[in-house]
Amino acid sequence: MSFPAQHTEVHSTKIRHAIGIDVGGTKIAGGLVQFPEGRVLVQRSEPTKPQRGPEAVLADVEHMARQLRNSLPEGTALDALGVGLCELVDRNGQPASANCIDWTKLPVRERLSAIAPCVLEADVRAAALGEAYYGTGRDFRHFLYVTIGTGISSCLMCEGKPFLGARGATGTMASSPLPISAENEEAIMPTLEQLASGPALVERFGRLGGNANSGEDVLAAACAGDTRAVGVVRSGAEALGAAIGWLVNVLDPDAVVIGGGLGLSEGLFRDTLSASAHRHIWSDLHRDLPIMPASLGTQAGFIGAATYALNASRITQR
Repeated sequence: MSFPAQHTEVHSTKIRHAIGIDVGGTKIAGGLVQFPEGRVLVQRSEPTKPQRGPEAVLADVEHMARQLRNSLPEGTALDALGVGLCELVDRNGQPASANCIDWTKLPVRERLSAIAPCVLEADVRAAALGEAYYGTGRDFRHFLYVTIGTGISSCLMCEGKPFLGARGATGTMASSPLPISAENEEAIMPTLEQLASGPALVERFGRLGGNANSGEDVLAAACAGDTRAVGVVRSGAEALGAAIGWLVNVLDPDAVVIGGGLGLSEGLFRDTLSASAHRHIWSDLHRDLPIMPASLGTQAGFIGAATYALNASRITQR
């Protein structure tokens, strides 16, 4: 079953090319993608370094887009450019938050449209779309995509389309404080991102005397038997798994697809997350719900952004 494939621009028989760029808090990843097969011809990656400011990040995206355009096969044209951003993006394709990269006051689409017709989408929705067309999500009418890396966010895919909500502000499953216990109402509760994201694992491990530069380093320490790392990884994955279980109870998807650098890791983190999610699922109807890794891996974001750009005229009419 391949539900999103019908009557869409990316699945026409004509060979077309689009650039997708995934702008995350840690890295900018981009690729030149050939359709209809969604094949990556060229890809690039570089650190985001958002502390340099939004203008510097946009300049890097422009430079990467031009490099990828110059990689086009001779005699072919570039049809579209899609950018997935690690912020809220409203229903009109405009940045609507400034948590990591503040593009709210920059003419992002206007500048990038000088390279090719450009659209902007939230990074999690772009990645979920990539999985819906070319990855794990192809076999499901409704699936929940959760990405776990520098940040944590989610997207509900319904028959090949990301659910936007009234304002386009879906996906921030891990940004609000967790519930306050009745015994300690004055406590300042953390968010899921402060417990289970890559930077959170590093920071929590460091508070216990551990040394790590990335979430993957903490996972490696846990795998090597460091009990401090094991505790940090398990507690973060337990909390995140519970949140995913609650979302399953509310949204009733066919499956959960996990992406992002941490989400794609094998071993303690993902095993604990999956077990916790299943424990927090209430209905027996969901008891055997599959929780699966994203098959596009770290390419999901830019493949999805390119897919979105090439098919934007249809997708934006939902």
